[in-house]
Amino acid sequence: MRWLLLTLTLFAILLCFTRHGAGAMAWWLFVTLVGTLATTLAFAQARIAGNARSDSLSEYELRQLREGKDHHNHSTSEH
Repeated sequence: MRWLLLTLTLFAILLCFTRHGAGAMAWWLFVTLVGTLATTLAFAQARIAGNARSDSLSEYELRQLREGKDHHNHSTSEH
């Protein structure tokens, strides 16, 4: 979907700069701005989704949570 948005946005830029009327140029410039925003958000969403943790916990993590232990503790000692 994000690649389709990018393609359509680039096409809108092309149409914006090839129109001779002010109204048509303004319309395609507006479409370009909206498309740029939508494309940026689509790429950001894809990156966030790619780096996100899974929604479910493993059996080990569930057991640690039930027992009240911190499974992120990396043997830190206090001096």
